[in-house]
Amino acid sequence: MLSALLEDSQILQISSSLKGGIAEVIRLRVFQTLQPVQRRNLMFLFAAGLLFWASLASLLPTLSPYIKQAGASDREVGIVMGAFAIGLLIFRPALGRRADQKSRTEVLMIGMVAVAIAPLGYILTQSIPLLFLIRAFHGLSIAAFTTAFSALVTDLAPPQNRGEVLGYMTLVNPLGMALGPAIGGFLQVWAGYTPLFLFSAGLGFVGTLCATQIKAPPIERASSAASQKIHDIPFWKFLWNPRLRIPAFVLLLIGIAFGTLAVFVPLHIRETGVNLNVGLFYTAAAIASFGVRLLTGRASDNHGRGRFITISLLLYAISMVLLWRAHSASEFLLAGFIEGAGGGIFIPMIVVLTADRSEPHERGRVFGLCLAGFDCGVAIAGPVMGYFAEAIGYRGLFGVAAGIALLAFVSFVTLGSGRDVYALPNH
Repeated sequence: MLSALLEDSQILQISSSLKGGIAEVIRLRVFQTLQPVQRRNLMFLFAAGLLFWASLASLLPTLSPYIKQAGASDREVGIVMGAFAIGLLIFRPALGRRADQKSRTEVLMIGMVAVAIAPLGYILTQSIPLLFLIRAFHGLSIAAFTTAFSALVTDLAPPQNRGEVLGYMTLVNPLGMALGPAIGGFLQVWAGYTPLFLFSAGLGFVGTLCATQIKAPPIERASSAASQKIHDIPFWKFLWNPRLRIPAFVLLLIGIAFGTLAVFVPLHIRETGVNLNVGLFYTAAAIASFGVRLLTGRASDNHGRGRFITISLLLYAISMVLLWRAHSASEFLLAGFIEGAGGGIFIPMIVVLTADRSEPHERGRVFGLCLAGFDCGVAIAGPVMGYFAEAIGYRGLFGVAAGIALLAFVSFVTLGSGRDVYALPNH
């Protein structure tokens, strides 16, 4: 009964949430305090981000069946889908360096062009090895876009309002993730795979046009000696810097929890026999993620980032416990809502915490490193947690995921209250 009612009202819920959220963004006072050129840049950046995530998300409910239809086994479907994370891990370090040394907008454009081209590749072949390569290339898009997007917003936002501006700008993710799958799934059923891939590519190309209108401020450069010293440090040795190792480690752990959620929730729901459209789980998460981002950014500027990251990690742990214990549609939906709230707080806050701890001339590399921790967690979640699933079942698997989220909470909690002692002044 609950499942049926929610399915009937799904579109209305999403539309209402998005309409209210967009109206809220339009009238935000913080943007009225910015210079016209800053507002213009942020407007085009927001539009590019929304189109990027909508393009990517439009393939979420349809790409696995497409690969299966191409003749792949279940194992090959997992390998091809997992190639996305391989592309992320391979390209993110180099793109982070390029964002610092060359241009944030150039790296942003690389991401936009990749997200526009990759769907066309799916149309051209049904060869499993080629689909693997195309999927890895598709992963390049997130590696480039998220690194450049975070660095650009940080460069454009006033330091005293950084949390608020970043919180609002990252609304592009839940907006795109709410709109993309709904439109993509409908289009595939109505018209087939080729129009779907063309639609996804079209969103990417329009986003690329928006990105060409962004005029980024010049990157603050360090002295030549300091800059050379920074770029001589091997990328992964940044991990030993006390400013970054805890955020990177926490992102790794939450990446594992998130990857577990993305891969195994549909199978867990099916195994329990609960009458629930799995898409509603992700809808509940997207709505919660959207709502909390409107509230926490400004508050973090006044009360510090750590308190909110601590709360988000607790919410992640609670959601995994609920999935471990869930036996009904309402329990699964509550778990999805709480996970969405946790993610909606965690991702923007960890990005702004990292921005607070980095100099302008190293921001691309720093974002690339920390976000690579999340990528790595997502990449290893499938095979590692799949081993646990075979041994203890899907329900027990989410008990393990709850423990991982709790470890992330314990790792951060000593740093998680009050002002950030590692934050750099005036950056």
